[in-house]
Amino acid sequence: MELTTLELCAGAGGQALGLEQAGIEHAGLIEIDSHACATLRLNRPHWNVMEKDLTTFTDASAFKDVDIVSGGLPCPPFSKAGKQLGKKDERNLFPVAIDIVDQLRPRAVMIENVRGILDAVFEDYRKYIAGRLKKLGYVTDWRLLNASDFGVPQLRPRVVFIAIQSNYSDRFSWPEPGLVKPKTVGEVLYDQIAAKGWKGAKAWKNRANEIAPTIVGGSKKHGGPDLGPTRAKRAWAALSVNAHLLAEEPPARDFVGMPCLTVPMVARLQGFPDSWKFAGRKTNAYRQVGNAFPPPVACAVAEQLAACLRARRLLAMSG
Repeated sequence: MELTTLELCAGAGGQALGLEQAGIEHAGLIEIDSHACATLRLNRPHWNVMEKDLTTFTDASAFKDVDIVSGGLPCPPFSKAGKQLGKKDERNLFPVAIDIVDQLRPRAVMIENVRGILDAVFEDYRKYIAGRLKKLGYVTDWRLLNASDFGVPQLRPRVVFIAIQSNYSDRFSWPEPGLVKPKTVGEVLYDQIAAKGWKGAKAWKNRANEIAPTIVGGSKKHGGPDLGPTRAKRAWAALSVNAHLLAEEPPARDFVGMPCLTVPMVARLQGFPDSWKFAGRKTNAYRQVGNAFPPPVACAVAEQLAACLRARRLLAMSG
């Protein structure tokens, strides 16, 4: 039973890939960043990728029959790394997303955001979002999920917001965490780090014996191709990774010191398959990877959502 989604702020495809892995078809993907759009088209030429500002997407009627509205709305309004202006931040796109939901009335909504949106300061705003959607006939819930609980070798807490039409909601349950144990950075990256015959690769693998700290993508205004702020760099150093730079290629045979990671290495730590390629030069490619929603987490939630919608639809058909 085919399910479809319209994805908002699709980025480089982390959530989109997870939904695809869960058996959900993409009716359309909206993304403002040209590099991310190039990545989506590079990997899935058949997807309907629309490069546009979501605030200008005022007529969604072409997607009237989609089952799900999904997306990863901009995080800065709620991120602890920013000013946490919430609804006062011009980058807050929750109102735009709700207007699209109002137009389309999908069976479900799945939105990813940062942990900060669960802070007490945003309690009233969360109630406002839930209230708006309740009036449209949806039951809502928020859940903090850690990527490492779904096999991703990284400490990455993300919040997922779910809204389901009330006649479907009793069939939904959140995915159970901890069923897949994540591997260490050394285990995950050993073949890549040793690809050019680096003599220190095995010793490095043994030192990189924990999962990675949260990968940070940075913004267009701040930050280059490195692995995050000072505290994150110290955590990477404890894994024998030089987090101050990104490398163009794996270390050479006689390399001495702590290696830098390449974009494909970071992408693997985010849960992307090696087959997923990123368009653009190193900084733009890394920013896409760092800001992505890990596909395994998106897939775990999407599978539960798809099971809920299919079960309810089958029940309705049989009744």
